[in-house]
Amino acid sequence: MKLPIDLPRPLVRLPQSFWAPTAGSLRGWALASVVVNAGITVSGAAVRVTGSGLGCPTWPRCTPDSFVPVPHPEVSMVNMLVEFGNRLVTFLVLAVGLACVVAAMRLAPRRRSLLVLAWLQPAGIVAQALWGGLVVNTMLNPFTVGMHYLISIALTAACWALYQRAGEGDGPVRRVVHRDIRRLGHVLLAAVFALLVAGVVVTGTGPHSGDELASRFDLDIETVARLHADLAYLVVGLTLALAFALHVTDAPRHARRAALALLGIELAQGVIGYVQYFLGVPALLVGLHVLGSTLVWIGALRAVTALRTRDHLDGPAASPSPTEAVVTA
Repeated sequence: MKLPIDLPRPLVRLPQSFWAPTAGSLRGWALASVVVNAGITVSGAAVRVTGSGLGCPTWPRCTPDSFVPVPHPEVSMVNMLVEFGNRLVTFLVLAVGLACVVAAMRLAPRRRSLLVLAWLQPAGIVAQALWGGLVVNTMLNPFTVGMHYLISIALTAACWALYQRAGEGDGPVRRVVHRDIRRLGHVLLAAVFALLVAGVVVTGTGPHSGDELASRFDLDIETVARLHADLAYLVVGLTLALAFALHVTDAPRHARRAALALLGIELAQGVIGYVQYFLGVPALLVGLHVLGSTLVWIGALRAVTALRTRDHLDGPAASPSPTEAVVTA
């Protein structure tokens, strides 16, 4: 007898994955939420680099008289469609977030920790949508635009936390590496967040404001770009240190692979950053750089969460991992 989740027809299997969920299917929805939240950061970048930030000049309507794009004497239809498309992506993100909520509520036995993390998604998406209205009403003020991106980053972190916790128990956190290595991971995560904030400042100072009417930060672009680059060097150095520490202590394989994957993403992102700088910040590379920054954040979250785990409450008592015991000795 097949379980509902094993039914061969996709149209049946998809609703069953959240209406009759397993921990695995809940993880699948959480991972989908990570993907769509990363996607909306890229679609937001597309809006900015195409000068479509005010393609829909009002909110929540696209124009004063319509929720959908209609010919407008002051706005190009192409820009209007690009901005409206970004708004439509919000509904996709919301749909996946609600699927996570339903799956967390229907999971048996129900786990409060997963339910809280799941509810953060639709709540955050609604807050993000309301903030989007503020972005339009402030004529793409660089502070509100930057916060729009950082809210997506926070939502991505919540989605990753749900993905990670759905594959664990609800017991106390247990390290799988030495405590100092885990602290290094936390420092790395903080440095990556600082790097993203610096990138937001660079974006708010440089070109591609989203519209010719948008204001800019009154900062020297060379200075903020150098600060951003210095933080990037710091992040790469910390990642190298983490990968080396995990290697010499014979840490679990998944932790070592996560650190190396993060390092690879960072190096690729650095290449894109330097190329776009020397080519005068072309629009296509800006979009790739935004995608890269989101992947760096996800990679950092993965690397840090790989340094710990949680046992099931009804399982055996938690004890130090073999790696931790050897390193401590």
